[in-house]
Amino acid sequence: MRKNTLAIVVLAGGLATPVAAVAAGRTGGADPAPASAPADSLQTGIALFQQGEYAKAEAALREATGPDASAYLAASLAKQKKYAEAEAPAKAALEANPTHEVAVAALGESLVGQAGRLPRLESQRKFDEAIERMSDVIKLKPDLAYAYFWRGQAYYGKKKADRMVSDFETFLKLAPKSPEAPIVRQLLSSLG
Repeated sequence: MRKNTLAIVVLAGGLATPVAAVAAGRTGGADPAPASAPADSLQTGIALFQQGEYAKAEAALREATGPDASAYLAASLAKQKKYAEAEAPAKAALEANPTHEVAVAALGESLVGQAGRLPRLESQRKFDEAIERMSDVIKLKPDLAYAYFWRGQAYYGKKKADRMVSDFETFLKLAPKSPEAPIVRQLLSSLG
């Protein structure tokens, strides 16, 4: 069980990007702007994030303002494994919009990622914070899949397998086609 679950923790850092992150960069209308020349630093940053150019997205998003800029900045930092640095902009975005899908995923990844790098007592505090923050989000928006995913990761870190399983099952119901779904399914099937 441990080997499979650790694989999820490691792989999730490169995968967990909510659907909203993909959709956010799309524009409507007959004549969309070329992908290489978005109108401002926010749109540039989002486009670069969607292309997997996280360092370039970070640079563009540092020039932008507002909750979306903070959320995508946090997500870009988390994808680069700059977990501690990602925490503050994720929290700032969530202050403005407590259920911002990109910010929720970024904060979950930030807290769980930091916990994996800290001494035991400090890591347990980060797992506790992740559980608390993701639980708060779930109370506000119970259909936010990545809140369950990251809370499940934190429960794994706390060695609470029953709660991890419950959260991962809910995650699969809400996001059956997510990039993480096959790994989560494999883990769950190996447990039972």
